[in-house]
This record gives sequence, structure tokens and C-alpha cells, in this order.
Amino acid sequence: MEQQQWHETTAGTPQGGIISPTLANMVLDGLEVAVKAVTSSTERVNVIRYADDVIITCNSREVLETKVKPAVESFLGNRGLTLSSEKTHITHIDDGFDFLGFNVRKYNGKLLIQPAKAGIKKLLNELRMILKSHPTIKTDKLIWMLNSKLKGWCLYYRHVVSKATFSYVDKQLFEALVRWVRRRHPCKSADWMRKKYFRVRKGRNWIFTSKVKTSKGEVVNIDLHIANQMPIKRHAKVRADANPFHPEYIEYFKKRDKAGSLTMRF
Repeated sequence: MEQQQWHETTAGTPQGGIISPTLANMVLDGLEVAVKAVTSSTERVNVIRYADDVIITCNSREVLETKVKPAVESFLGNRGLTLSSEKTHITHIDDGFDFLGFNVRKYNGKLLIQPAKAGIKKLLNELRMILKSHPTIKTDKLIWMLNSKLKGWCLYYRHVVSKATFSYVDKQLFEALVRWVRRRHPCKSADWMRKKYFRVRKGRNWIFTSKVKTSKGEVVNIDLHIANQMPIKRHAKVRADANPFHPEYIEYFKKRDKAGSLTMRF
């Protein structure tokens, strides 16, 4: 549908559309069964899949190379698909791997899931690009643009070990903002710039802010979101057999919602 006009679809699927991951799930349905069929329970093989992104874990590299990988290639081949040689890797958990923007790795035997370095770099590049491409924009509009991207990113990563990463993002963004202010007012003093663009709130200095008038004529501050103040909230996996539309699980989801209101801070 484009401009209220219907156009018949003859081939392909819309990039990023909801049908794309749905089709991926339908095509790859049965992958776990195919992998389990060629391995034993002692080899402890597990398949984790999100649309067309797949992780297969095992206690033996040899099993992955000689049993699992051929089984996956055969499964995909029957559906006209192939494994990407660039994206397919066999690695040890101590070396870690990236999955859906997260880095999964064991440190001295302890599993830590953190934001992937590539995701952090991409976010900072996008935030810096906003600053560079809007040198004369009103401060409140700039804060709105930065907050919309920063908050969404923090919400995505707030379920894992992200506090140190959030602090790093705050530091890098603060330095970029200082450069933005200096380019905007090259002849002003540092004290003038601090009073103009920053304020103190709840004992925290250097909060990037802007004063705006509300519809009632009141003057309020709009502050830049502080990533490090995003509370860490651990995610509890939903039971595999739980159906939110089945009366049997109404109480289960009520308890999950109630538990979800509790926040864990680190």
C-alpha cells in the first residue's frame, strides 16, 4: 500500500517488515530437532535461535565440526539456504562471541553478558553525528534528539552487565557536548558556557540542560538523559509452555508483572 493505492506484490518481502522474521522462523522450524538427531544427550547440545540468528552450544569442538555443522548445512540445503561463511564461527566461551548486539563471554569461569563493542561504537558515532550535523540547533531540540536515541539504547541493554558501559557512554557524550559548545561559542569563557548549558541536580554536576516554557508559561529544565542512572533490571525467562491467552497461565503472568515492578540497582 502506497499513498492509499494498492499495488500487487509479485516477489520478495519488505526489508525489515514483520513478515521477514516470521518467515525465517517458519523456514528454520525444526532445526533443533535436526541437530538433536545427530548428537547424544552427553554432548549437551543446545540450539538458541532468534529469527535467522542462531547459536548452537556444545561441550566439544569436534562434535560441532563433524556432526552439528554438517547437519545444519543439510537442513538448510533442503530449504535452498546456505550457511554464511563470514558469519559462521566456532569459538570457545572463554573467548566469547557477539549475539544480537550482546557479547557473551566467561571471565575466570563466570559468565558475563555485556553490550558488544560494535554496538557501543555505533551508538557513539550516531550521537556525535547528531552534534556535528546540528551546530546551531536549539538546545532543547538537540536534547530531545539525543535522548530519543540514548534512552532506547539503554533500555535495550539494561538487563545485562551494563553499568560500566553506561558510565563510559556518559563520559564520551559529555566530552562531545563540551566540544559542541566550544565550537558554538569560541569567544566565551568556560564559566559562561557552564552556566549557560549545564546545571547541578541532586548533587550531580554538569547536567546538560535547556530552559523552556510550558503551555502554562512556566519555565522548566529539560535535561539530557544520564545513561548511568538507568536502573539494571534482570530479565527472567518466560516459561516455554506459558501462553498469555490461556486461563491456566493468568496467575503466572500476573506474578511476573508484579515481580517486574521491582528494580535491582547495581
